[in-house]
Amino acid sequence: MTKLTNTRVLMIATDGYEEVELFAPRQALLDAGAQVVLASVDTRPIVGVVYDPVTTKSPESKKSITPDLALDEVDAEGFDAIVLPGGLVNPDKMRMQPKAIALIAAFARQGKPVAAICHAPWLLIEADLLRGRRATGWYSVRKDMENAGATVVDEAVVVDGNLITSRMPDDIPAFNAAVIAALGG
Repeated sequence: MTKLTNTRVLMIATDGYEEVELFAPRQALLDAGAQVVLASVDTRPIVGVVYDPVTTKSPESKKSITPDLALDEVDAEGFDAIVLPGGLVNPDKMRMQPKAIALIAAFARQGKPVAAICHAPWLLIEADLLRGRRATGWYSVRKDMENAGATVVDEAVVVDGNLITSRMPDDIPAFNAAVIAALGG
């Protein structure tokens, strides 16, 4: 496994994140030796959801997590990559935060990996990062992605330069591997 010692990864999320899309990439990065910092609108604990593919409902998760920093305290210069978990509500709330969009755009300008899964490509749209890029995302955001100028494909993970996208929780192993490879390369 790639060792990511001295690698700092920022994750940003708020209430309504998809539980597995935050915790699984976070754990994979920690296991690889990276330091992972979670930022949110403020430092109050945030609660996710757990999507049930059978009922297509997303009940509130039993887990919460306390962010390490508020968005206003974060500078992209101090990190090597940004990871954006999905869920329906989380990216919709986060894309209304100018500081979140500015951070994502800063990572992209600096050529650092920007990784988004599920509904999180909404944040890439808001930061105007999809024009002319190959990407994927959850089925219901694909038309938005296309309208933002992306060539949308139906693949578990798509890497286009420093942009890494995945469709859904089932794609997390491929997503994690791509993020770790981008940081270890």
